[in-house]
Amino acid sequence: MNLSMILPMSAFALAASISPGPVNLVCLSSGTRYPASQGLMFVTGATLGFVALFMAIGLGLYSLLIMLPVVEVLLRWGGIAFLLYLSIKLAMDSGHLPEKGSDKAPGFGTGAVMQWLNPKAWLASASGIGAYTSANDLQQITLFALLYLPICWLSLACWVYAGAFLRRFVQQPVVLVTINRTLALLLAVSCLYLVIG
Repeated sequence: MNLSMILPMSAFALAASISPGPVNLVCLSSGTRYPASQGLMFVTGATLGFVALFMAIGLGLYSLLIMLPVVEVLLRWGGIAFLLYLSIKLAMDSGHLPEKGSDKAPGFGTGAVMQWLNPKAWLASASGIGAYTSANDLQQITLFALLYLPICWLSLACWVYAGAFLRRFVQQPVVLVTINRTLALLLAVSCLYLVIG
């Protein structure tokens, strides 16, 4: 594969990774509430979870889902339920920044699982593979996944650092409550879109 395919693949990966979505919103929220190092653990899990999903879809999982539509329905509703759960947790947050070690940030495992329940990740994987690779071509899919790895990690890390930047402005609980409820509303709206869309 030549450079003429690597550049469009990279541009697609960047657009899909950095655009707002459920995982990006959790990164932003994590950056406002916890040290960046904890947010980056979530980012690492989300990145590796996405790459694993990408490879699985590229190697035939999407074909299996077409043959067994009930599995796709269960994944969709499971993802919606998980996103609603996260939005409720954000909306109910008190707005008090945690003392060191007193509260647990979303971690590596949460990030990895969240990608498998994230409809945006499924759509980005399926459309990217369909547009830029030949069906079941392991070399092309692997190259695309290797391009996605640093691009996705850096994109999500930007959201954590954006949250860390905002942290200095959210020292008052009322400001953080407003931000959290706005993010919770955005997550809930994305769920509504998934239900009716």
